[in-house]
Order: sequence, then structure tokens, then C-alpha cells
Amino acid sequence: MRRSVTSEQNVRRAITVPALFVAFACSVALAPVLAVSALLVDVARAAFGTSTARWPTTRAVVFFLAYLVAEAVGVTIATGAWVSARVRGIDEETFLRWNFRLQCGWTSALYRAAVWIYGLKIEVHGSDVIAPGPILLFMRHTSVADTVLPGVLVSNALGIRLRYVLKRELLVDPCLDIVGLRLRNHFVRRGVGDAATEIAAVGALARDLRPDEGVLIYPEGTRYSERGREQRVARLVKSGDPLAEQAAAFRQVLPPHLGGPLALIEEASKGGGAAIVFCAHVGFEGAATLPRFLAGALVGARVQVAFWRVPLAEVPASDEARRGWLYEEWKKIDDWVVAHAR
Repeated sequence: MRRSVTSEQNVRRAITVPALFVAFACSVALAPVLAVSALLVDVARAAFGTSTARWPTTRAVVFFLAYLVAEAVGVTIATGAWVSARVRGIDEETFLRWNFRLQCGWTSALYRAAVWIYGLKIEVHGSDVIAPGPILLFMRHTSVADTVLPGVLVSNALGIRLRYVLKRELLVDPCLDIVGLRLRNHFVRRGVGDAATEIAAVGALARDLRPDEGVLIYPEGTRYSERGREQRVARLVKSGDPLAEQAAAFRQVLPPHLGGPLALIEEASKGGGAAIVFCAHVGFEGAATLPRFLAGALVGARVQVAFWRVPLAEVPASDEARRGWLYEEWKKIDDWVVAHAR
């Protein structure tokens, strides 16, 4: 059944969708002025030696315009798909397939724009182990930029329809809000004091997975930072968690949250035949913070991505053993990142 639109969604979209089209219209109208201004800023930055990257401000402006175009086109197509489905009486599966294709197209557009604008060099290793599904995709998280990788490398390339676990704050993005809530995803409410309900909702995503489906989760829960790593390790030490010693050995990843991943493993284990695919990557650190992104840290970056697969049958059966096992696998991601980071 198609999800009904809630009053909360209506209120949010009454703000975000008009804001998107106002920003889009203003940006298009002011594009010449923005372009010239950005070029002048870059010339000044180069003259005074405040930036070593080539044309960082200009690239940022062009990418921002590309993002607004992708958003405006995506919302327009999503609206047209809804109207067409209502008028033509399209069945649920077809409607969901339309939205899945739209999601793939949106992520592909942003990915291609980033590669072209920033001159990224992408290398992918182990993509042959992703399929077949069903899979649980456990992915490292460093910046907003790496969120397009699953759509491009898994859904676009292999046709695997992923169910996403994302933070609820991302619903301010109109495309994610409209299309993301039509598909079977979960936007986590963080810090609401009802962790058990959120974990159960995440685990439910692994229910009834088909061979062409999977679930994506970022076990770290947020973007990596050195301060974040130190704080999370300190909390584990303070609480007396037996995994604190393993967490302290991590260098370039955050200790993963266990609730969501373990709930997914538990639910997927009931169906049989699923596998966990781990994804490590380096190269997107230049977009980890807005200042670094605007300074051009992403320009010319070499992005390396690696996948490896673990059948669920090889995962320990007990919850306690799974906790230690997931930390061991996350250490492999950490080791890979350290070995491949520049």
C-alpha cells in the first residue's frame, strides 16, 4: 500500500519545496553574476596564495547550481509520476519501480556532476562480490559526497533496490523527502530517547528481502572526525564496555553503533541466503566539512572504493559474539583506509 502523506510531511514540504524552486529560479537568473564573482574570488585567492586548488569557488558554485537543477527536475518528475499513477490507476509495484528509477537517476546525476566538476578519479575494487542479493550493505561514512556511491555502484550498476537507513534531518531535501518516503526506507530520529523503537524500525527493513534487494546502513551513524572518534571511545571506556579496547585501536573510522546493524543481521538471518557486503572508501575526505569543500580539497581527488562479502552463515549466532565480530570487521575497514589514504 502506498504511504499516506502525514500532516508533518505536508507542513515540511510547504516550506522546503517552494524554497527549492525560489532558490533554483534565483540561481538561474543570477548565474552570470555568480560565475563572474566566483572567478574573481578564485583569481584573488590564487594571487594572495590563500588556496592551492584550481578554481575552488567557481567549482563550488557550478556544483551548487547542478544540485539545484537535479533537485528541481527530480521534484517535478516525482510530482508527474504521482499524477500519472493516480490518473492511469498504476499498480503499486509499477509506481515503486518508477520511483526507484528516479532515485537512481538523481544519484547518478549528482555523481556525474561531481566527477566532472571536481575532476575526480574513481577506482572500484571488488564490485563483483556485491551481487547477488539479498544483501546488507555496511558502509563507511566520511562526507555527504559518499552518500551517492550506493545508488551508483549498487543500484544503478547492478539493479539492486536498496532500502536506506538515513538520519531524519535529511528530509529537508525535497527529493529525499518525497521519493525517499515513497520507497521502503527509514529516516532515523536521533536523540529522541526511544532507541528501541528506532532500532526495531531499522531491523524491519531486512524483512522479506528479495534477491534483487538490500539494505544500506552507515554503522558509524555520522561522518568521521578525529574528535568524534575520541569522544565515542571515551564513552565506551566510561561505560565499561568490553569493546572499548578494540574501539581505541581504530584510527580512521568511528566505532560503529551496534543496535541497527545487529537488528538487520537478526532479521535477515530468518530469511536465509543473505550476505553482508562491507564498503570501505577513501578520497571523499575533502568534502567532510563545508570549509574544506569550499577551499577545493576535493579537486582532483583520487577516490578508491572496495567491497567484500561475508555470507550470513559465517556470522556468529549469539548477539554478544556478533558485537565482537562486527568490531573485527570494522577494524578491517580501518586497516584498508589507513593503507590507501594519501
